[in-house]
Amino acid sequence: MGGTMDGTKQQRRGNTRQRIQDVALELFAEQGYEKTSLREIAEHLDVTKAALYYHFKTKEEILVSIFDDLTQPILDLIEWGRRQPHTLETKQEIIRRYSVTLTGAAPLFRFMQENQATVRELRVGETFKERMKGLREIIVDREADLVDQVRCVSAMFTLHAGMFLLQDLDGDPESKRKAVLEVATDLVTQAHRGSANA
Repeated sequence: MGGTMDGTKQQRRGNTRQRIQDVALELFAEQGYEKTSLREIAEHLDVTKAALYYHFKTKEEILVSIFDDLTQPILDLIEWGRRQPHTLETKQEIIRRYSVTLTGAAPLFRFMQENQATVRELRVGETFKERMKGLREIIVDREADLVDQVRCVSAMFTLHAGMFLLQDLDGDPESKRKAVLEVATDLVTQAHRGSANA
């Protein structure tokens, strides 16, 4: 825990809550959200269900807390982006920061990818859609033509696809992340130049 930059935040939240989230996300990813019970989570943590209930009353509460914690950087990025000029440099920085956010939340996004039906039924699905709309608003020029708007949105989803579809490609994870980031940045750059020349 001590190696994180936000170590004070980690300590304030306490170890138990974090451990519950980590174990639950691991179990949700391994066997699916529906097939994981609170009892199993408690057993893996070697705590009683009562101890688990002290922190979370339901599986959905656990999932929502994981989602909120791991996607907070997306909200921070949207807030930051809204205060910036709508320049190419800003858009490139948004893509760079979003890439870092996705890397930090990789287990959650893998879970969401593999459990799409469950995610759609839960509150996190709607919340994620809202966050994606917020990102779209700060990266897309409304006056750009449709092709350039699609390029900007595609840059975001290139980063998503890179997390899942490139796992079997040769190369170390950091090289693949950089390659995906380069492609996403190229899309945003091309879109920005297209709208500047319009």
